Amino acid sequence: MLPPEPNIEVRSHRPARATGKPPLLFVHGGYCDAWCWDRYFLPWFAAHGYPAHALSLRGHGASGGRETLFVAGVDDYAIDVERVAAGLEEPPVLIGHSMGASVVEHLLVKGPVRAAALLAPVPPGGLGPMAGRLLAVQPEYLVNLQRLDAPHFASDVLAALRPLYFSDDVAPAVLTEALFHLGPESPRAILDLTLRWHSDRSGVRVTPFVLGAQGDRISHPGDARATAALYETEAAIVPGLAHMMMLERQWESAAEPLLKWLERLPSR
Repeated sequence: MLPPEPNIEVRSHRPARATGKPPLLFVHGGYCDAWCWDRYFLPWFAAHGYPAHALSLRGHGASGGRETLFVAGVDDYAIDVERVAAGLEEPPVLIGHSMGASVVEHLLVKGPVRAAALLAPVPPGGLGPMAGRLLAVQPEYLVNLQRLDAPHFASDVLAALRPLYFSDDVAPAVLTEALFHLGPESPRAILDLTLRWHSDRSGVRVTPFVLGAQGDRISHPGDARATAALYETEAAIVPGLAHMMMLERQWESAAEPLLKWLERLPSR
């Protein structure tokens, strides 16, 4: 593993007054950063009484570690989450999206975790079946991912990837902002996610909430259901949204079932 990264970007929104509700810590997926949560989810959950935080994993966003990103693995990302979580007022509920869901799963195995939610997760079979599916739809998919190399990122790359990550209804302003927040991902982390590393769940003591989107072309509803089955639970599937569900115009349809689950959590 790599040494701890001291410079981790954290974006935070807090309720107007203390509510006694647990803090939330959101973990972004691959090729992105904490911005994806900051536009809608963080202020919305803060308005509902939850201290809401999102970090940019090392090598992403304004965090340090860009020079060693190419060798950072899921275990290194998990350390970033642990360090940010330890600095919060109390143990947070962990909420991960896509690759970030896999980071949260890694921490579920290590334990203890207060509670966890997995949004558009990588399925138990890993990235291999997902990549094969995507290549059948867009043969140049992997080539375009390799071109996510800021500051040389070109808008035509986003145009090529847009149908896979966003619905046709996504706001143009979101796509414009995305140009500044998409970037390269660690090859080692991708390798970690390609392997079937989900198999050992013997140490997990927390049943996560699993959420998928009906219009997701990256993590199909079947992937969310397979992940839920691994934890002997059922996935909630929201209609219409694409993979980047937190940035869609109808993002509240993903936020609301997550809020309902949070409200059912036992108090500590």
